[in-house]
Amino acid sequence: MLKKKKTEVYALGEHISMSADKARRVIDQIRGRSYEETLMILELMPYRACYPILKLVYSAAANASYNMGSSEANLVISKAEVNGGTTVKKLKPRARGRSFPIKRSTCHITIVMKDISLDDEYVEIDSLKKTRWKKKSTAMMYRDMYNSGGLWDKK
Repeated sequence: MLKKKKTEVYALGEHISMSADKARRVIDQIRGRSYEETLMILELMPYRACYPILKLVYSAAANASYNMGSSEANLVISKAEVNGGTTVKKLKPRARGRSFPIKRSTCHITIVMKDISLDDEYVEIDSLKKTRWKKKSTAMMYRDMYNSGGLWDKK
């Protein structure tokens, strides 16, 4: 009987205190990328959600090296998802004995990494992605507002 070697590891972060939509904005940028590229992206993005996601990516890579003995150069993020967690509800006291509800949302983040050296059916993910923009080689032309006979010449 042949036993198939495990090629995927995951890291799960639960009850992270931030909105699921704000975490999804960062997760969408790193899905399908390699480990080194993901680290560069997360360190340079200016969002608060990057730090807990960076810790999860480090944890998933450590799980891969400990459990499977794989190198970090062969790791690719195969699945990354954000689910909404519980909402912490508190009351803030206001004037005249009233109260105002505070809803603090949480989320659950799952990062699944795949070792491409152990996987036989792996297809290069970057070749499947469509380019979202193309570089234009046109030079920018600056207009002189004062001498072009535009708005300022009219009396």
